[in-house]
Amino acid sequence: MTQEKWGQLCQKLLKTVGQNNYTTWIEPLEFKALEDGVAVFSVPTNFMGNYVSQNFSDLILYELNNSGEAVQRLAFRVAANSPVRPMRSATARPANHEVPSARVTEAADPMDALQAAPLDPRFTFDSFVVGKPNELAHAAARRVSEGGPVTFNPLVLYGGVGLGKTHLMHAIAWELKARRPDLNVLYLSAEQFMYRFVQALRERRMMDFKHLFRSVDVLMVDDVQFIAGKDSTQEEFFHTFNALVDQNKQIIISADRAPGEIKDLEDRVKSRLQCGLVVDLHPTDYELRLGILQTKVQMYRANYPELVIADGVLEFLAHRISTNVRVLEGALTRLFAFASLVGREIDMELTQDCLADVLRASERKITVEEIQRKVSDYYNIRLSDIIGPKRLRSYARPRQVAMYLCKQLTSRSLPEIGRRFGGRDHTTVMHGVKRIEELKMVDGQIAEDVEMLRRALEA
Repeated sequence: MTQEKWGQLCQKLLKTVGQNNYTTWIEPLEFKALEDGVAVFSVPTNFMGNYVSQNFSDLILYELNNSGEAVQRLAFRVAANSPVRPMRSATARPANHEVPSARVTEAADPMDALQAAPLDPRFTFDSFVVGKPNELAHAAARRVSEGGPVTFNPLVLYGGVGLGKTHLMHAIAWELKARRPDLNVLYLSAEQFMYRFVQALRERRMMDFKHLFRSVDVLMVDDVQFIAGKDSTQEEFFHTFNALVDQNKQIIISADRAPGEIKDLEDRVKSRLQCGLVVDLHPTDYELRLGILQTKVQMYRANYPELVIADGVLEFLAHRISTNVRVLEGALTRLFAFASLVGREIDMELTQDCLADVLRASERKITVEEIQRKVSDYYNIRLSDIIGPKRLRSYARPRQVAMYLCKQLTSRSLPEIGRRFGGRDHTTVMHGVKRIEELKMVDGQIAEDVEMLRRALEA
């Protein structure tokens, strides 16, 4: 068979497989010889030869025989001038905590150097505070970080902003690098994956891209929702996913919501993501937030040994800043820095002055009206009875609980709260708040009611 005849066959293959597949898989093939019924082709990499053999060999054989050539099988040989460079093994976590890349290949060519996202030395398992909302995600992350046989693949961690997804992803990468330095661990964001894919398309280097991404032992992709709606990127991600799973390589994914809820994510990608272990990081509860603050305070003691924190400040912050752990940690950082600069104890007055904007922003989630509705539903009474003038105990106690929660969970003043409760005086609100504080100490049922309502409002 001549090169001209192979060129004519390529035009038929183009019409059959489409432009993208042709450019990626067929065009790089170089026909070498036809020997004893075997058509020999030169390919840039072993991976490409294997892929074409598995996915396009029947079609190529059909076109060859249909053109009059007696071909029984295809053979692919890597071109002598296209060596496949092996990747270096990972190294353990640096002792000086210098932030490294997860993997770099030894190559001058930018497409051959697979630059990963840097790992944050603060994000380790040791610094991750575990509580009920994240204990399952933590346990699953711990399991895959052991680097043993794949037990669930992929592991998908999902949850809202600031709940610890990225922290766990970095912790897994650090632990794998320490335990299994022989493994090729790659951590990057979905945006980086998409950028590398587009770059490879533009530079006509898709084979290098495919070889690099499919030669890893552990692939970690953060914020996978960003590829939703990017059809070509999703297709390549899907094929990369399949290739790694077929090789029993571990895949770890994070997203801001469950795979089935990501809009514009292809069904086949959703299906693949859902076939492993999908774990939700729930919104933090009061105990977890308080634990995070206490851990951070111990860390800050090294830099601010002279600062004093008044009783109740951490509890106040844990109650009031409930939506985002990053905001909570940032608030504490600001508080320590401010108190150090002005030379004052961190008390409630300084806390409210320093964090006025943060407290106002966090208060938007929980309103007085929402608290009133939750309390009336919880005690199975009408909202009008919470706000109304009736002083029966069955109405008065829930009303006082609602007032107490308004004082704790919003930044509304006592007069403002009183006006929302049927125009009551601020002294009535003050009495109600004080009464609940007293009852919490001696009445287990009241304490449980308040805590259940707080969790429901902060969820």
